[in-house]
Amino acid sequence: MADIVNLRHARKQKARAEKERLAEQNRALHGRSRTERERDRLAADKGEKFVSGHRREKPGEPGDQNIGPKNARRFSDESDA
Repeated sequence: MADIVNLRHARKQKARAEKERLAEQNRALHGRSRTERERDRLAADKGEKFVSGHRREKPGEPGDQNIGPKNARRFSDESDA
């Protein structure tokens, strides 16, 4: 025979478990020392600089709006006559 389950108790237990999961996640995220946060921020900045330094085209360079097939010169644009 199956166990009888009180749905009210089950719902409350599920809510408690969810709150505990969120609390654990917040402790992991916010419960760090200043040096740990600073170290993680510096590592993220270093990674961003590394990636942006290896881009082929730098964002915001003058003349980058003229790049592309729509702005390419065609043979009919110049006349030899």
